[in-house]
Amino acid sequence: MPDYRLRNHIPISAPATREPFLGDEPDLRISMGFIPRWFHKRLGIDFSERWHLDPIYRYETLVVMKEYLHKLFPMIPYFVPKYEDGIEVTCATISGIHGAMLISLIYGLKVVYFKDGWPDLYPGSHLSREEIGRLETFDLYSNPVIIQLLEQMDIIEKKYGKIYGYLNYQGILNNAFRIRGYEIFLDMYDDPDFVHHLFSHIAQTMLNTAKIIQERQRKSGFYVNLFSVSNCVVNMISPEHYEKYILPYDIMLSQEFERFGVHTCNWDVTPYINSLRKIKKMGYIDMGIMSDMKKAREVFPDARRAVMYSPVDLKNKSLDEIKKDVEKIYNELAPCDIVLADIDDETPDEKVLSFIKIVDNVLKGSEI
Repeated sequence: MPDYRLRNHIPISAPATREPFLGDEPDLRISMGFIPRWFHKRLGIDFSERWHLDPIYRYETLVVMKEYLHKLFPMIPYFVPKYEDGIEVTCATISGIHGAMLISLIYGLKVVYFKDGWPDLYPGSHLSREEIGRLETFDLYSNPVIIQLLEQMDIIEKKYGKIYGYLNYQGILNNAFRIRGYEIFLDMYDDPDFVHHLFSHIAQTMLNTAKIIQERQRKSGFYVNLFSVSNCVVNMISPEHYEKYILPYDIMLSQEFERFGVHTCNWDVTPYINSLRKIKKMGYIDMGIMSDMKKAREVFPDARRAVMYSPVDLKNKSLDEIKKDVEKIYNELAPCDIVLADIDDETPDEKVLSFIKIVDNVLKGSEI
């Protein structure tokens, strides 16, 4: 049986996404990432629009950030610089471009950029019901967002070689929430046909965009053929509504790529497990620690599983409390990833290092 597993991946200074599972991962693997403000305060990195549009500037800043991370956390494998012919290959990347706003931009929504934060939707920037009703299949090759992105990829290939990285396409409901606003949740009760029209259009746009980008990357020599959906707002709908409105499109997307996974964020995935198990090619599934992790391990034995460990808990819990959490994760879900995403600028480095040591000791079966 082919291995279609994914593991969690947090590009430096970017929102989490997924990458291929390699097979040599430990039973507890830490996937760690910091918010842009962490880098801005320490290194003065400016994450304004230029960072997302200028691949050379982005490369130069990523090299600085990766070298700094390696100095602080030398035990983390993916912070080790990877130079080939003088080029840090993982920094010649499209990862992080437009944060989680790529699909929103393709739909023409207004996005705001920040020197110390991720791009965000401009308040009130939604499409009207009438505009959504008129949506037809996009000609993506004439879309200014895709045109600019392909131009960046040309520059990366010419200057650095392979076009590394993984864009964040989000998920059906995440994108619909931005495009339509809160009304999308009322639409599910009032106008199912309208909802399916929008969701179908979003799914096809995500699929077509990913196919264009990944084909271009493969031509450069960087092989990528995967997709993960970010169902971050799934807990705002019932399992029944997930199965009715979202699951068919998640299944469709899963069939279009070699590897597929589902990110449910730091929520209780338990009520959705029986629906999610209908996705046959489930290579990745994550959840919050309050989930029935034993059931998740039983239902998804062939997927790489992951726990989204709260950055608030990382900052505020005692080391003893963290150790109990890590032991629970190990006993109930391992082998799995522990995702330390969104570490903020107020979390001491010593606390992060202590977490790493706790995980290492739990793996070794020893005390702190």
